[in-house]
Amino acid sequence: MATEEARNFNWLLGSFVEETAGVTDALAVSSDGMLIARSNTLDNDESEQLCAIISGCASLAQAADRAMGAGGVERVIITMRLGFLFVSAIADGSCLGVVATRACDVGSVGYQTAELVARVGVLLTPDLREELKQLAAASAPAAADPPLVPRRERR
Repeated sequence: MATEEARNFNWLLGSFVEETAGVTDALAVSSDGMLIARSNTLDNDESEQLCAIISGCASLAQAADRAMGAGGVERVIITMRLGFLFVSAIADGSCLGVVATRACDVGSVGYQTAELVARVGVLLTPDLREELKQLAAASAPAAADPPLVPRRERR
């Protein structure tokens, strides 16, 4: 059974997606690239793929920061034809990935993401991070389970 802190963390991600115009998905990733939490808009396969992408973006940004002595990574924004991926540092190397549509207000999503990072950063203790990782791993299906609904059909 999840603690109140774990439920609160997951609720924050879910309500962020529901309440932020143009945002479709949100995912928290630990410094070792493991899924911490995700919005209910993502299935397990999508979460794993996005987790790897977010972890890679964060790692690349951190390498660039070290090479340039730029004082730390705050956010990476990837612009695509149909949308955006925001990757923001939370704490201790953990990060938040937010997927948004092309029609979103980038400034507003960036601001709301920074606000969410501040809120979850306070909550994300080492104990909670480990609990969330275990909860996320426990919710993953067996490797042979097919995804329930392909991504393109959900939107």
